[in-house]
Amino acid sequence: MGSKFLKISLILAGVFFAVGAFFFTQSGRSFMIESNQASIINNTSTASTTPISQAEPQEKTANNLSPISGLGCPNYNRRPVAVMLAGDVIVRPLSGISFADLVVEMPVITDSITRLMAVYVCSDPEEIGSIRSARHDFITLAQGFDAIYSHWGGSHFALDKLNKGVIDNIDALTNPYQAYWRKEGILPPHNGFSSMERLSRAAGKLGYRLENQFEGYLHDDSAPSQTKDGVLEIGFPGPYKVKYRYNAKTNSYLRFRGGTPEIDKLIGRQVEAKNVVVMRAESRQIEGQYNDVAVEGRGKAAIYKNGEEIVGYWEKDKSDPKSKLYFFNSDGEIKFTSGQIWIEVVEPGQEVKWETQP
Repeated sequence: MGSKFLKISLILAGVFFAVGAFFFTQSGRSFMIESNQASIINNTSTASTTPISQAEPQEKTANNLSPISGLGCPNYNRRPVAVMLAGDVIVRPLSGISFADLVVEMPVITDSITRLMAVYVCSDPEEIGSIRSARHDFITLAQGFDAIYSHWGGSHFALDKLNKGVIDNIDALTNPYQAYWRKEGILPPHNGFSSMERLSRAAGKLGYRLENQFEGYLHDDSAPSQTKDGVLEIGFPGPYKVKYRYNAKTNSYLRFRGGTPEIDKLIGRQVEAKNVVVMRAESRQIEGQYNDVAVEGRGKAAIYKNGEEIVGYWEKDKSDPKSKLYFFNSDGEIKFTSGQIWIEVVEPGQEVKWETQP
């Protein structure tokens, strides 16, 4: 009898996995994932759950580097995913922000509230949020990174563009394949979250290309000549004011916002950037709470890496929204230090102050 029961159990198990379904629980929610998604999402044995700033150095080859951060990682060829994140004080600290290869911070109201777009390639944070709505000027930046755009609804300016199919996107309002969840204990609209696993699964189900085609940024990991600490202050208003403290020993820029350390809620540690770009671009109010930032064309920029300030300019082809966002100085295209990049988009006349410590 026991032998017959064992055979029946094995047959049923085989049928179960042949059908291709199992249940997975995350953040208290159960949902079904089809087993054929092994080709869509990375195997958990190789997926990185380590923040960019704490990633262990890996041997670099021509074929294993993130096109954005320049770090060696198993997911180097994964198409970037750009996630819209809230800038509001009430949602701080954000989850998963230190895992991004690159983050863009930009005003969504002129001289007022800022919002973030975190771009992920290497790491797989299990929680990303609070996720907020799309803005049209962030879309063209996401296009330039060859990213899949993740957002929770959007302004009508943004939705007009998205409805024309200008970029592959995953909208939480329709929540395809349960890509998002609302977190208990947080008031809406601040309670929207996702993970790289869910976003990757949804992207595959939606039929989006999953391999990277972004040409990437140049990198140079020469030892820094600067041995002094420094402070970079960016004059966003009130609680949105940003400061970076450069630590010469770690060659990292510790991020502060509104006078307090920028902490990643997932790991309880302060965000550390290897590169900070101040990109000057004019913004204008176009309707009520919405503005328009001129992130296509050309403008002044300053790049902070290795404890030094490099004066240059940014450039993005106005005729091609999918064009790369470049950064140059008199020597040519800027080479970043491998690691996380933060791009701070500020008004042409906004106060930015950099000082090395005595």
